[in-house]
Amino acid sequence: MKTGDRLPPWHEHKRLPNGREVLIRPIRPEDAEVLRAGFALLHPEEIRQRFLYAIKELTPETAARLAKPDPETEFALVAAEPYPPGEALIGAVARVAITPGTREAEFAILVSHFISGMGLGRHLMRRLVRWARRKGLDRLYGDVLEHNTAMIALALSLGFHREHAEDPGLVRVSLDLRAPAAKQSGDA
Repeated sequence: MKTGDRLPPWHEHKRLPNGREVLIRPIRPEDAEVLRAGFALLHPEEIRQRFLYAIKELTPETAARLAKPDPETEFALVAAEPYPPGEALIGAVARVAITPGTREAEFAILVSHFISGMGLGRHLMRRLVRWARRKGLDRLYGDVLEHNTAMIALALSLGFHREHAEDPGLVRVSLDLRAPAAKQSGDA
């Protein structure tokens, strides 16, 4: 690959099993309006699985906040059409945020039904694990609805452990990042 053809850090092209190509890249402020527009394409259950409750719309303020993570404590990737930010339809979002005052971070992933079941959630989770390890964090965790068996199974297959969540109906999955990466399959 020529130097001029190299993608910036955290950018990669990925061909999905259905032949569709997506660009995985950090979220950009220009993506805020696209996030809002794409929200209407999600099924109510997809929204509930990500936000843990039903919401009808993504407000402009929330979209702007999601599209501009604090680089010191947050990281977010999108899987989008290979067009410029602000123009590309976003099919998946993966976020991680350091819990204030700790060496832990919470993750959240949403993959739309248009591209679910194609390994994108696993791919994005591995990228979140990589970011958390590079930050020198001790633990990565997420709260998942107990009936979201696909997300729970994905997390467990990547070395996460199931824990008790404080809220009924939720399962906490966590990954000890201090353990050697060779013993866990969560780092790619």
